[in-house]
Amino acid sequence: MNRLLVELTSPAVAALPEHGIAVLPVGAIEQHGPHLPLITDLLVADSLARDAVAAHGDEHELWLLPALACTKSDEHAWAAGTLWLSATTLMAVVHDLGRSVAKTPLRKLVFLNGHGGNSALLNVCARQLRIDFGLATFVMHPSVPPDQGGASPPEELGTGIHGGKDETSLVLHLRPDLVRMDLARRNVPEHLADFSRVRFGGPVTFGWTSDDFGTDGTLGDPTLADAGHGAALYEGMLRTAGESFAEIARFTHAG
Repeated sequence: MNRLLVELTSPAVAALPEHGIAVLPVGAIEQHGPHLPLITDLLVADSLARDAVAAHGDEHELWLLPALACTKSDEHAWAAGTLWLSATTLMAVVHDLGRSVAKTPLRKLVFLNGHGGNSALLNVCARQLRIDFGLATFVMHPSVPPDQGGASPPEELGTGIHGGKDETSLVLHLRPDLVRMDLARRNVPEHLADFSRVRFGGPVTFGWTSDDFGTDGTLGDPTLADAGHGAALYEGMLRTAGESFAEIARFTHAG
């Protein structure tokens, strides 16, 4: 069954069941060092959303929306090719899209977010859409970003948050033709490992831009990447996405 909402007619959308779930992939177009394409975050979010909806759409009544490509990437604005929206603009765009979804019978909206720089803003948007339109809103990631408490490879000393081993491996799995491993370099700001509280994913967060650390825009060690590792990561992401959608489908605010 075709589960791309935009390929339906308007009367078909109006006839969708209320228990259906709209899924909006949210990516980014931003620098990922000299070895990865600008489209990295969008590629991961959109690929996972498509594959998860294909695998679990009939079971959980999932409907895929067109991916949102350009988002809040101003921490990478110094680099050529980064396309970004201000926080104010992105919040307005997401609010308008949520308002549009609220005009359909669907009462649940999921942001499948591939860019950690969007997370805080999407959580604010999710609550506002709940308040303004009564939608049940959810923010999920392919995996928990390391700078938000997720795991990163130990060789990266907790700094593998951007273009490192895992992210490079994912793109090697999904689109190896876009990866320049000959340009991959280890860029680990090792001095950050001396901090137990003020660190990526730590109890004390800090503002940063990707050119703060004296690297080429990479934070991690892409030289450790390989497609097999990326395939295993992606398989785990797809499995976790299925588990998340199963819980979202049965979630209610009241017990």
